[in-house]
Amino acid sequence: MLRKKTNGVAFGPRASLAAGSGRGEVVDRRTFLTRSGLVAGTAAAVAAAPAGLVTRKARAQSAGASRTIQTVKSVCTHCSVGCTVIAEVDNGAWIGQEPGFDSPFNLGAHCAKGASVREHAHGERRLKYPTKLVDGKWTRVSWEDAINEIGDKMLEIREQSGPDSVYWLGSAKHSNEQAYLFRKFYAFWGTNNGDHQARICHSTTVAGVANTWGYGAMTNSYNDIHNSRAIFIIGGNPAEAHPVSLLHVLKAKEQNNAPLIVCDPRFTRTAAHADEYVRFRPGSDVALIWGLLWHIFDNGWEDKEFIRQRVWGMDQIKEEVKRWTPEETERVTGVPGSQLKRVARTMANNRPGTVIWCMGGTQHTNGNNNTRAYCILQLALGNMGVSGGGTNIFRGHDNVQGATDLGVLCHTLPGYYGIKTGSWKHWSRVWDVDYDYMLGRFASKDLMETAGMPVSRWIDGVLEAKDSLQQPDNLRAMVFWGHAPNSQTRLKEMKTAMEKLDLLVVVDPYPTVSAVLSDRKDGVYLLPAATQFETYGSVTASNRSLQWRDKVFDPLFESLPDHTIMYKFAKKFGFADEMFKNISVENDEPNVEETLLEINKGMWTIGYTGQTPERLKKHMANQYTFDKTTLQAVGGPCDGEYYGLPWPCWGTAEMGHPGTPNLYDPSKPVAEGGLTFRARFGVERDGDNLLAEGSYSVGSEIKDGYPEFTMAMLTKLGWDGDLTADEKAAIDAVAGEKTNWKTDLSGGIQRVAIKHGCAPFGNAKARCVVWNFPDPVPTHREPLYTSRRDLVADYPTYEDRVMYRLPTMFASIQKKDFSQDFPTILTSGRLVEYEGGGDETRSNPWLAELQQDMFVEINPRDANNLGIRDKDMVWVHGPEGAKVKVMAMVTERVGSGVAFMPFHFGGHFEGKDLRDKYPEGADPYVLGESTNTAQTYGYDSVTNMQETKATLCRIERA
Repeated sequence: MLRKKTNGVAFGPRASLAAGSGRGEVVDRRTFLTRSGLVAGTAAAVAAAPAGLVTRKARAQSAGASRTIQTVKSVCTHCSVGCTVIAEVDNGAWIGQEPGFDSPFNLGAHCAKGASVREHAHGERRLKYPTKLVDGKWTRVSWEDAINEIGDKMLEIREQSGPDSVYWLGSAKHSNEQAYLFRKFYAFWGTNNGDHQARICHSTTVAGVANTWGYGAMTNSYNDIHNSRAIFIIGGNPAEAHPVSLLHVLKAKEQNNAPLIVCDPRFTRTAAHADEYVRFRPGSDVALIWGLLWHIFDNGWEDKEFIRQRVWGMDQIKEEVKRWTPEETERVTGVPGSQLKRVARTMANNRPGTVIWCMGGTQHTNGNNNTRAYCILQLALGNMGVSGGGTNIFRGHDNVQGATDLGVLCHTLPGYYGIKTGSWKHWSRVWDVDYDYMLGRFASKDLMETAGMPVSRWIDGVLEAKDSLQQPDNLRAMVFWGHAPNSQTRLKEMKTAMEKLDLLVVVDPYPTVSAVLSDRKDGVYLLPAATQFETYGSVTASNRSLQWRDKVFDPLFESLPDHTIMYKFAKKFGFADEMFKNISVENDEPNVEETLLEINKGMWTIGYTGQTPERLKKHMANQYTFDKTTLQAVGGPCDGEYYGLPWPCWGTAEMGHPGTPNLYDPSKPVAEGGLTFRARFGVERDGDNLLAEGSYSVGSEIKDGYPEFTMAMLTKLGWDGDLTADEKAAIDAVAGEKTNWKTDLSGGIQRVAIKHGCAPFGNAKARCVVWNFPDPVPTHREPLYTSRRDLVADYPTYEDRVMYRLPTMFASIQKKDFSQDFPTILTSGRLVEYEGGGDETRSNPWLAELQQDMFVEINPRDANNLGIRDKDMVWVHGPEGAKVKVMAMVTERVGSGVAFMPFHFGGHFEGKDLRDKYPEGADPYVLGESTNTAQTYGYDSVTNMQETKATLCRIERA
């Protein structure tokens, strides 16, 4: 909670809660426990039981009935830890829940959000039937009419302006199968104008990490943190954002005496657990890391042998780090050199240590520099490819990892295959369609192979002049499919963009802020999607493990599963037969198991090929057999496999690969989950060898570095004789000798490479210098809106450029000094009570009771200077002309000159309550201003990640 409520009632009048049944109700603790099924009936024994341990038998007895309760395993739909939820179902009704005690991820724990997911599924505030806006009023329509009306308008737009004028915004909450079908869907529509939440949460992670050592994902796991001897968290607040993950962090802290170091501009609840808290200026991450490395290099604490064998470019890093003396680091970051030396010594003396980050590090105009700097710190210390080390990147939404893996992005196909001709031909083979057919769906080959607009910039796709765009026309239709618009910056401009669209479609269990932000009177449709508890399929946790969700109950009201809605639109658009050629469909619902098998058929790049439905279901049924630290099954039906078959799970399922628990760990054979760094960047650069030297996986027949495997390489090694006749035929059907481990649909190349102890993707050095990025060596650059004008000349931003089909501003903003009128740094982040844009969680009465007010944290010095007291209403003004009216929380959590707002609120806009604009009965219990209304322009130089952690504002009493 933000603050303790002694009487169960929020202070002050509840203007944000509507009067009337189900809207203004205040729920005390006892009511919460009773209604959520955590206390059953009036039986004394049951009421006295611990909240999470009430048994099914006790519940049945307390109800005076003897009946059989069915239990169904699912996975929590909040954050990426992947907690198991045991649903208790009586005659199709979900009547109670317990955490999964057998799950190696949550071990019987839940956070507040996880403990209340039953209400998310059964929620009274859900959309109950399709509706459209007619003359400013929400009007009920049938599914058939909605599909036809939307489809007709989209086909009209396609005919007039081309397929790129419709934007398909996907979801981090879709299952893997739904995410895959969504990416396939907008490919068949004929555009790359599609994206999802990862663009604005971890795209800079994927870009930075993948371009350092090969894959853009968490390298180890929450559980492997048990083995860490030091834990370094920067720009992350797992105590609130991923609460159950903190169990794993604290286990290492307690059992290993592992020092916990938390670097954050704000003293978070995670920082409260730290042995060392480092407060630094927002936007100075690279400077902080280089300041640490200055001490590491100065004292010779780097792992020289690891660097020699497995790292390229560290000498260039050392040259950059030389300038980051303790004095310069303190000038830029505000952190004393003595503290950084202490932190550096702690990391050096306690190896292996792990580095953890989240959106505090990613959401910056130089976010890709931040993530690469974190990686380089671990490479310098030799903490990569070892248990207890690695970069443990905590993802936010429950399937943001899987949706990213499945290619719901504007610049890749599933499996990060890219969008060039070879990638399209690969997926055309998987989909069993002619490449020319796919080409014909697009406006041109050039647009087929050009990255679309990222979700962070869709506003500009509508508002920019047509001749400024690198596509035929502006965006005219926008589809929000499981995405909260208030999670994006520049909401004032988004409102204008929404009003300019020809068509706005929202597909979601809840209406989201999309329903009320604009002043449109028509042209908006709300389509009720089922929750993930009303469907089934796989979901990928942050550690790359896949888990299988079973359906808890049939869709409520008139809601439909997302993949069913996709099929209905595919039929309307005329490509359903081609798109679902090898996936059976019953009552308009595509078969989920067959969808996963099609994923297995094509996802060779990252090893999504061995996780068949049968294997995943077997893991869920036998969770208790997996070790809670190693994640490896000890005996039982899954003996030797790692829980959830974390990718890469190489080859076909018949190979029986156990999954890869820790990426790049050469201490075990590849066949048993070991790996090298990926040979993704060639074999030589500037005359230097890019392949590993004297480092290789246990059991490798090649005792040195080697490039990625192709058929030609197998032939050269004399290993081609190990291929079967069918495998050879499949390889010949692709490109013969040029066929590589990523495009061989038989899996033969992977199988043979692994048979000889080699990683299919090669064995290379990690690279510290990314020569194809704007900053080959990560460089500190001042935020566009900076209060430190004295640093702009030394650390300027980039020149303006065109990216992702759009003009993108950098220097033209930074050259203007906003700091006099907007002196306070504004940052944002999560609360434990809510998730994402907050529409689901603020519609949950159990969570809504815990935090009812949107607020801004202000340091006491700043508050006193401004004449602001705790609980005052204040205006927070942004330098681009937007403002929000929120409650002041005066606290030392933030330093002087810094303000913080959570990003989960919506439903108010610049002081106006928009509750009356929601469909009847679908307004969230709690409304509030969105911090992103006041957040400003600013995008990462590689991915167009939005900047939300380092802008400016002015705060005044309201």
